[in-house]
Amino acid sequence: MSVNQQHLDPDSTTDVEDVTDAEEELIKKCEEMWKDMEELSLLIIQVKCLTAELSQWQKETPEMIPLNEEVLVTLGKEEFQKLRHDLELALSTIQSKNEKLKEDLEREQKWLNEQQQILESLNVLHNDLKQQVVTFSESRIFNELKTKMRDIKEYKEKLLVTLGEFLEDHFPLPDRNVKKKKVSFREDIHKNIQESTAQLITLHEMLEILLNRLFDVPHDPYVKISDSFWPPYIELLLRNGIALRHPEDPTRIRLEAFHQ
Repeated sequence: MSVNQQHLDPDSTTDVEDVTDAEEELIKKCEEMWKDMEELSLLIIQVKCLTAELSQWQKETPEMIPLNEEVLVTLGKEEFQKLRHDLELALSTIQSKNEKLKEDLEREQKWLNEQQQILESLNVLHNDLKQQVVTFSESRIFNELKTKMRDIKEYKEKLLVTLGEFLEDHFPLPDRNVKKKKVSFREDIHKNIQESTAQLITLHEMLEILLNRLFDVPHDPYVKISDSFWPPYIELLLRNGIALRHPEDPTRIRLEAFHQ
């Protein structure tokens, strides 16, 4: 288990002020850009209008127009109508671009608000972590684990000794003579059973085998049932929930993991 912990920046107030300054700067730049784009749009529209007008005049053959008052008024009205149409077109274009700029500004403002909320959440988390952080050195953790392992080992040995004394007093090996009497009328069939009786182990030894297997190989704690395991003791362990049989292999048993 890693104990290295990263230290966060304790000055969260500075981060919030930076975000506020960045927000104001962004809004200011957007307003300046919008103003510049409006002026640029007007200039572009004027250039396009003048270019189109120049092109039209170049295609037409100039006519000699009598310069009287009526003609001048008519020409003035036409130019005024044309200029009005051009200005209306320019106004529509500027309004459309203005709406686009407003949408962009709103989108940027929304993003900035989201970032500010994230920053505030991180600051809260940072403050919570600062109150919970406890510094541990690797040597200290190693020593603590080493002490715990030693205590567990001593407790395990003490438990095995106490358990062994109890089991030897209350669960001794079966009487070989009784075993022989029970099978004497089948000596021709069960000679091997009488021979294997001399190899039976005590209940204490059975439990020690199962216990060692459980702690040494926790990912596969099952033990193969051998001839040295007395069947009544196996039944005793299974019936009382001390041992469990393998779900797929009935010839293997394991000790119940009471410590988990």
